[in-house]
Amino acid sequence: MSSSLSAYLLDPEAARALVGSADEQLLQVIRDRFGDDLAADDRYFSSEIADGAPTAYEALRAVVHGGPFHENKQYAFQYGYAYKRLCSLTGAFLDNSSFSPFRGDWLEVVDEGLRALRITAVSVAELGYYDGLPAGIPSYDLPRCGEWTHGECLEALEQFERTKRDGHAPPLEPQVVDAVMDVIGWLRHAQARPGLGVVGFVA
Repeated sequence: MSSSLSAYLLDPEAARALVGSADEQLLQVIRDRFGDDLAADDRYFSSEIADGAPTAYEALRAVVHGGPFHENKQYAFQYGYAYKRLCSLTGAFLDNSSFSPFRGDWLEVVDEGLRALRITAVSVAELGYYDGLPAGIPSYDLPRCGEWTHGECLEALEQFERTKRDGHAPPLEPQVVDAVMDVIGWLRHAQARPGLGVVGFVA
């Protein structure tokens, strides 16, 4: 079974602030502009919804209002996907060609490549941690979430530049090099936008 890492350029703190914001205008905009996407998700999860899971919009509304959430934790995935939707609509999608799809411990393998280049301020595996969703959002398995602050992105990029200045070039597998360079691209996007970082989701 394969997984996918999706990453977005945005202000992680502002994204978390949407949870419990009770922003009815935001909900209306999403419903008006992305109703087809919500309906498509409902069709994909139709069997779970028939069993009692919230619809995509019901989950989105619960996240924006800070509840109420369904007591059955097996339906919590809808709230994680609702938060992902908020991040996708308020942030910019980052190229994930090296991470979608991926199998097994690929994120850890890429982290080993980052560490070989002395980049320790960020970790792609941390973008798939179980406890990365904002406080208050129920979670159960997928999607998993993590974030890098603007400061962490700047620090990681400086570590990369320092490695280049030192002429440190360890041998890495070509696919790892490609993935690492994708990450460097994410960091450069964050560098160019003060205050923005990265929020990632594994599903």
